[in-house]
Amino acid sequence: MNMLRFTALGWFVGLTMAMCGPMANAQTERPVRMVVPFPPGSATDLAARVIGAQLQIALGQTFVIDNKPGAGGSIGAMEVVRAAPDGHTLLFSSNSAAASNVALLKSMPYDPLKDLSPVSGIGETALALLVKTSHPAKDLKEFIAWVKQRPGKVSAGHGSSSAQISIAMLNKGAGLDALLVPYKGIPLAVNDVVGGTLDFTFADLGNSMAQVKGGNLKALAVTSLARNPLVADWPPMADAIVGYDINAWFAVLGPANLPKPVVDKLNAAFAKVLAMAEVKDKLAGIGVVPMALTPERLKVFLAAEVGKWQRLAKDANIQPE
Repeated sequence: MNMLRFTALGWFVGLTMAMCGPMANAQTERPVRMVVPFPPGSATDLAARVIGAQLQIALGQTFVIDNKPGAGGSIGAMEVVRAAPDGHTLLFSSNSAAASNVALLKSMPYDPLKDLSPVSGIGETALALLVKTSHPAKDLKEFIAWVKQRPGKVSAGHGSSSAQISIAMLNKGAGLDALLVPYKGIPLAVNDVVGGTLDFTFADLGNSMAQVKGGNLKALAVTSLARNPLVADWPPMADAIVGYDINAWFAVLGPANLPKPVVDKLNAAFAKVLAMAEVKDKLAGIGVVPMALTPERLKVFLAAEVGKWQRLAKDANIQPE
């Protein structure tokens, strides 16, 4: 065990032993760093902390959340691309860093399909269209009419690629001219809607539910094609814009060339945690539905998602920057 202790494979041998008894010398194991490419309070960050906390409890291994926001998740992703493929540095990614940035950036510093190793799917969520509680529009139809009366004067903040494409699809689908304002993360855009600097934004369900429950904002619609059971009284955007359908998701990836035994052991650990009733409840509280995927299925999923987000960006008339 001593020869393996400081390798990722050794850690997972320790995991196997832990199933039969306490992990020997767990406090001496190297921590696993999970890089979150968005700021604290973002949906990605909230989901990572739910999963990381349970991994620590279940496995006796330290998981450190390391927020590296910026460039739509690319800065954090590059931290992992450059890391040693030993299982001690992982990317807890949203669709932005792992797929949709390909459609939004002219020059990507990495190829998510070649420079990152698929480890595990985590979950998916929708976004919600948020405005101040005092906004005069009572529903999506009234909001669209309100924006149309103010061409070029309504501001919309986006803190993720999902939010950016959501706004662009609203603009195109409803014939609007809202101005897109970029932010480093969704919570920052949400704060400016609350403060009145922005007119509206699209935020993940976790942030949206918290703001609506707190009375700061109201949700006019969700981006999923059908009503979301977590917020069944929020209508889908598709009620006003035919075919409108956007869902964000989260997955764990490692550096390229992560050894298969390490990938498989990591995947088993994440699958075990995602199956816990307590974890499902906590994820539901932040608007996330578990999506456990094997590395093989995640690889296929990622390739399909890159193509999907490229189509969405093209349909929304978004030009890569």
